[in-house]
Amino acid sequence: MKKPITFYYASGSPYAWRVWLALEHKGLDYALKLLSFDNGDLQQPDFVALNPRQKVPVLVEGDFTLRESTVIVEYLDDKYTDRPHLFAADPKLKALQRLLIREADNYIQPALEEFGEAIFTPEEKRKPGHLGDCVARLNDELAIWERSLEGDYVTGALSAVDFTLYPQLALIERFSKRLPASAGKLELGPRLHAWMKRMQALEIVKKTWPPHWK
Repeated sequence: MKKPITFYYASGSPYAWRVWLALEHKGLDYALKLLSFDNGDLQQPDFVALNPRQKVPVLVEGDFTLRESTVIVEYLDDKYTDRPHLFAADPKLKALQRLLIREADNYIQPALEEFGEAIFTPEEKRKPGHLGDCVARLNDELAIWERSLEGDYVTGALSAVDFTLYPQLALIERFSKRLPASAGKLELGPRLHAWMKRMQALEIVKKTWPPHWK
């Protein structure tokens, strides 16, 4: 039987991973379509027809196609109201959750991308001190998020905020394994460290762990 939802993703994309986590948290039935960055799958005509911006994730439900991870997550929560929620019912807390998602995308994600680019730039081609600057910028952000944590999860109960931030920090941790001592080190505070461990223990995180990381 054809599944009602088709989810297009690429392994390791934090944007796609948040949607995958949301689908699992909701307990929805879906078909996975794994695309490869290296093989140029996002530039193939069939996928470009779904997303002319050639990015993941994309969600297809019947004749309805949706792109952009934050919009997909909000759509899933708005439509499937009988399933576990991704956002709070209280308007003020929901606004806070949307704010934190926006901040993760506007501040953590650009710092992550700059850090990743610097990490994979050959040492002889790096601008002196640039990698250390990237680490310092990330540490400034991590300190802000350390203060934002409330309870077991970012805003108390497990929500779309956790599904946004966790893939970003997991990718940062993965990149940091290549970090030379001369560039400093990432400073994950005790609250964030405990939260990361808590997230890693979730079955939906284990199930959605990027295949090429295993």
